[in-house]
Amino acid sequence: MRVNPRRFGLFAAAAAFAASTSVLAAPTFINVLTGGTSGVYYPIGVAISQLYSTGMSDAKVSVQATKASVENLNLLQAGRGELAFALGDSVDDAWNGVEDAGFKAPLKRLRAVAATYPNYIQIVASQESGIKTLADLKGKRISVGAPKSGTELNARAIFKAAGLSYEDMGRVEFMPFAESVELIKNRQLDATLQSAGLGMAAIRDLSSMMKLNFVPIPEDVVKKIGSSAYLSKPIPVGTYEGQDVEVPTAAVINILVTHDRVDDEVAYQMTKLIYDNLPRLVSAHSAAKDIRLEEATQSLPIPLHPGAERFYREQGLMQ
Repeated sequence: MRVNPRRFGLFAAAAAFAASTSVLAAPTFINVLTGGTSGVYYPIGVAISQLYSTGMSDAKVSVQATKASVENLNLLQAGRGELAFALGDSVDDAWNGVEDAGFKAPLKRLRAVAATYPNYIQIVASQESGIKTLADLKGKRISVGAPKSGTELNARAIFKAAGLSYEDMGRVEFMPFAESVELIKNRQLDATLQSAGLGMAAIRDLSSMMKLNFVPIPEDVVKKIGSSAYLSKPIPVGTYEGQDVEVPTAAVINILVTHDRVDDEVAYQMTKLIYDNLPRLVSAHSAAKDIRLEEATQSLPIPLHPGAERFYREQGLMQ
C-alpha cells in the first residue's frame, strides 16, 4: 500500500500538536494537608483550596484532614501533598531529622511558602477539677494531642520547662482536639492542652457547655524551653466564653510548607493567591487575621521555595 507523503506529514503534525496540547492541559494536582476538622488548620486549608480551585487554571485541588504537623511534613517529603500546615518547631525538627520528634531522617525536600499566624498553646481545665496552674496538673487526667503531633511535642516542651513530666499526671491521653473535649464534658478528663489559633472551635464548644479554668504558662517557663520558636503571648480577654482575664501563654508560628518537586510557577501562584485574598481566609477562621505579608519570610527554619521567593521579591520583601 502506498502512503501519500503529504497526508502522512499532515497526520504527524496533527498528532504532535495533540500531544503537545494534552501536555499543556494536564491538570495540576494540589493536595492541601491540614489537621483535625475541629482545629484551625482545616477551615483555613479549605479556604485556600477554594482559592486555588478558582484562581489556577486546570488545578485539581483536594484537602486532607491529618494528625497535623509531623504527619504533614513526612507526607510532603514523600511527595504525597503539595502544601501543608506545620508548627515552626516541628519544621525545624523535620529539617534536622530529630527522631524523638517523629522524623527518622532529615527531610531535606521541604521548602517554605510562608510564615503565617501563631499557634497558641491553650491549656483548659474544667473548673470543678480545681486546676489553676501548671503545678496543679500533677495527679490529674489530661489529653495532649495525637502522639508525636505538633501539639504533643509542644506539651512535652512546656511540661519539661515547668519541671513536669507525663509520669506526674494521673493519666495522659493522646487524643485529637474534639475527642479530648468530649472526654472533659463526660468528666473522664480534667484538662486538655491544645495548640491552635485563637478561638478554636473545640474550646469554644467546651466553654459554652461548662465553666473552665484557663491555665497560664508564665513567661519564665516559656524562656526555659530554650527555643526561639516559642514566644510569650497572651490569650486576650473574652476569646472564649467565661474567660474574663488575659491569660499568658506560649505561642509558636505556623508555617505553610511545600517541597522541592513542586513547579516554581505553581508555587508562585500558590503564594500569590493566599496574600491576594487574605480577607477570604479571615472569613474562614479569625486566626487568619494574624497573617501578615510583611512577616511572611521571618523566622523560617528551612529554605524558601523559589516560586514563593519570586513573589516576595516582587513585593519588595527581599533584595
